[in-house]
Amino acid sequence: MTTSTPPTSELWLLRHGATTWARQGRHTGNTDLALLPDGEDEARALAATLSPLSFAAVLCSPLLRARQTCELAGQAGDALPCEDLREWDYGAYEGLTTPEIRQQIPGWSVWSHGCPGGESVAQVDQRCQRVIAQALALAPAPGQRVALFAHGHILRALGGCWLGLGAAGGGLLSLATGTVSVLGHEREQRVILRWNAPTPAS
Repeated sequence: MTTSTPPTSELWLLRHGATTWARQGRHTGNTDLALLPDGEDEARALAATLSPLSFAAVLCSPLLRARQTCELAGQAGDALPCEDLREWDYGAYEGLTTPEIRQQIPGWSVWSHGCPGGESVAQVDQRCQRVIAQALALAPAPGQRVALFAHGHILRALGGCWLGLGAAGGGLLSLATGTVSVLGHEREQRVILRWNAPTPAS
């Protein structure tokens, strides 16, 4: 009798360090902001956690704040750009805070309403599913890891998709800048192994 080996690949989610708009709670999609000095410190702190580990692949959003974080965390050498790891396209809500949006749309949430002129939850879900498929293809052997450097909402949506809740499930997962989260398996079940964990120097 042949038994299959349960999948044990891990996806390491690294949210970029702080930017001006992140500190202000402004929706930052395609606006290509650089890290603040303390955001650079958050990114450097990731290196202590990541440097002892080996990664089968490193995927990085093409936006500057993610690329800077990847570089300062010591993982830029082998990083592959991944368009699907771009932050949510907020369309007309780019640069606005949730309270500002709710002055026009009471009860608005990106997880339920989407963004006019930008992306819907369904569209983000599709991107997340492609990222998961790509990451697992890059780490086919048991115990392999893939690092994903990206942004708050897209990584939360990816966590929701990993758990079978869809992108909207990311609304249940808070995520601060400069943190580490790990998606993995318990036997064949997809689980969260670690979430929103600060680095030792954060």
